[in-house]
Amino acid sequence: MVAEIVKIVSETINNASPSLLAGYSLLTLLVLTQVFYIFIYIVAPTPRDILQSETTYKHIEGNGSVSYAKPLPYWKSTLDQRKRTAREKGVSSDNVAIEDPEVFMSLVVPAYNEENRLGIMLREAVDYLQKEYGPVGYDDAANGSLKHRAKAAQRQPNGHIGSDNNDTRAGPTGWEVLIISDGSKDKTVDTALEFARSLGTESAGLIRVASLVENRGKGGAVTHGLRHVRGKYAVFADADGASKFEDLSKLVRELQKIEDKDGRGVAVGSRAHLVGSEEVVKRSFLRNLLMHSFHLLLWILTPPATAAIQDTQCGFKLFSRPALPYIVPHMHSESWIFDVEMLMLAEAAGIPVAEVPIGWHEVQGSKLNVLWDSLGMAWGLFILRAAWAMSVYRRT
Repeated sequence: MVAEIVKIVSETINNASPSLLAGYSLLTLLVLTQVFYIFIYIVAPTPRDILQSETTYKHIEGNGSVSYAKPLPYWKSTLDQRKRTAREKGVSSDNVAIEDPEVFMSLVVPAYNEENRLGIMLREAVDYLQKEYGPVGYDDAANGSLKHRAKAAQRQPNGHIGSDNNDTRAGPTGWEVLIISDGSKDKTVDTALEFARSLGTESAGLIRVASLVENRGKGGAVTHGLRHVRGKYAVFADADGASKFEDLSKLVRELQKIEDKDGRGVAVGSRAHLVGSEEVVKRSFLRNLLMHSFHLLLWILTPPATAAIQDTQCGFKLFSRPALPYIVPHMHSESWIFDVEMLMLAEAAGIPVAEVPIGWHEVQGSKLNVLWDSLGMAWGLFILRAAWAMSVYRRT
């Protein structure tokens, strides 16, 4: 029976005209394309809706007690309202800018069951932030650093930094930390709040803790945090403290060098310079093999600027505030592959990206399953690239 069918098909092809064969080939291609599109549409991940309780945070009050749940600010809501107002006035909304920052630096820390490691990381980060950027205020130093402030700057009774020259370039100083507990089942939230309480009344309120009801994945937690930052710059860092936090100054410096005329830019912490170091060499053969295989996939599947990044997965990335609207609202991936989507979105929007070598060390307690998560990342990368290429994912 099969042989007869094959014979009939063969005879039909031999007797068909070239134009008919071309038509059959085109039709087959269209059908296969549609089938592939439907497949990608079905398997491509879609972030779940944000719950009302997830748009709130808690912090330590001046008397040392835990606050009630307060609403997180969301810069996109304000931006959308400004754009609607512009359109109603018959003005183009393309040049409407994100609202002004309230602090110089925002730190987002995604945390899933991190009660044992979070306190150590926060201590290193807050010590640096306090030393480098100090309390909330306004100053004329472009990099927000205390050590570069003008000598004329004076601390005012309201806690702000004043200057005798009324420089129009004045911008915010100060910092905030936004910890996103990603559906943690342990005492991650309690650990974060207890750490904030230990800072005393002046700095305790700068630590905000938001809780996701269900685990979204690292990418989902980072994206959620970046939605609610108030900083001129926003950095996310892993809760394990593997990245040398004081290298944040390097990211700020390199990002400011590449910012475009709209102030957009991204700086990516990189461990690529450590590939030949003892930290990497002493890893298992399997882990190093999977690392190099993933880099090859990135080079094949991602657009040129993203493919040129030697370390896309380092959990230490800095964004200027004007860059956020071009990246954060369009994120879909919530798994380990989310870093790549961020870089692809930056590339698509023409945002400059700098790769900056940083200090890094291996930390015990990683939740990454080397084999299965590596395979998952490869699969996620393929689906991510296909979804954007076939317009399953679109900028909204």
